[in-house]
Amino acid sequence: MYIQTKYHSEVEIQENEILTFEKGIPGFPEEKKFTLLPLPDMTSVSIMQSVETAGLAFVIADPYSFFEKYNIMLDENTVEQLEIKSEADVSAFVILTVQDPFEESTANLQAPIVVNINTNRAKQVILNNENYKTKHPLLGQLAKR
Repeated sequence: MYIQTKYHSEVEIQENEILTFEKGIPGFPEEKKFTLLPLPDMTSVSIMQSVETAGLAFVIADPYSFFEKYNIMLDENTVEQLEIKSEADVSAFVILTVQDPFEESTANLQAPIVVNINTNRAKQVILNNENYKTKHPLLGQLAKR
């Protein structure tokens, strides 16, 4: 299937590359299907593109590339909703607010995107951890790659 995207023009994706957010994501409850598109030369950063709305895309990152000690505790409801059977089923991402220069960008550590990599079910989870901010600075946080 071909989709129009915000940053990559038209791309072809496969059905098995679609992440399904059962209840959408906060602020966009009607947006339930997204795909991940890589960014050249940035292995830890990608685009989470809406499959249905070309203009809706988020820059996301592997949080552990920037915050080695980042820790997500999922509640039982989320584990059941995403059909998570073990830690190996889970991949996590954080939404970035990109600035110029990139070093001034921030990450939303308070609300990571959690994906069951076996089922492609996904959810943006709100954490109750006072150490994590919605605009946590990336500056000085880059972990060894």
